[in-house]
Amino acid sequence: MEYENTVREFGLPWPDYELLDAGDGKKLERWGKIITIRPELQADFKPGWSFSQWQDQAHWQFEEQSSTQGTWKNIKPNAQENWLISYQNLTFGLKLTKFKHVGLFPEQQANWRFIKQRISHGQKVLNLFAYTGAASLVACAAGADVVHVDSVKQMLTWANENKERSELSDIKWVLEDAVKFAQRELKRGKLYDGIIMDPPAWGLGAKGEKWKLENHLSGLLETAHGLMNAGAFLVLNTYSPKIDLTDLAQAAEQHFSKNKIEIKQLWMPTKTGKELFFGNLLRVIK
Repeated sequence: MEYENTVREFGLPWPDYELLDAGDGKKLERWGKIITIRPELQADFKPGWSFSQWQDQAHWQFEEQSSTQGTWKNIKPNAQENWLISYQNLTFGLKLTKFKHVGLFPEQQANWRFIKQRISHGQKVLNLFAYTGAASLVACAAGADVVHVDSVKQMLTWANENKERSELSDIKWVLEDAVKFAQRELKRGKLYDGIIMDPPAWGLGAKGEKWKLENHLSGLLETAHGLMNAGAFLVLNTYSPKIDLTDLAQAAEQHFSKNKIEIKQLWMPTKTGKELFFGNLLRVIK
């Protein structure tokens, strides 16, 4: 196995996004002209600024009502609830959701850079658990034919709106369970030049089935291996605290022992000099 053990990779700020500060279980972010305060379990350290300084800047603060949902508190009058930001030549629509997300995971910019570098015109890319489509848009803009799979209709609608805002085409939308679709593609003998997977750490399926990523990791990698052309790339994000770097390396070696493997941690720096961890990351070149 060829294994590059360069552990940390950093997402970088861009003109329309900045991780301003983090600490005390929260993070302060600027999305274009809108600044938000959101919960962040990994921010288990002291912030660079006081919380009063955060509130002086922020437009919205998310207040948890349960472990999965909450409401947004308006701090500055007339602050937008829906707005646009850009990344290079792409445009994303953002909005406040009851799940604390706003429609984009900025730390994934490190993966967007990788995806853009790997793609040449006309290649086929499969994006599973694809959410609002940032990685799909990056791949499409780089010249790929993209299949975008998500089980939530509202996410497909949101992703398609982002595609139209970015004036792109050639994205195939699939409203389906990502694992089931990938397994059927495998049976059909389909092959891809790139596979992107951003599965949830845990959740419930459409019929109430419990999903825990640690129970599905090996199966996901086995399916991905079967769908990949020679020279294809795989990007897999793991936000699960139950999957550490050793677990990820062992699972990768089981299925990709003859391939180039990168096991990394995904981090982002704050404007105040802090560093925030966002999960473990697997990349493979077959």
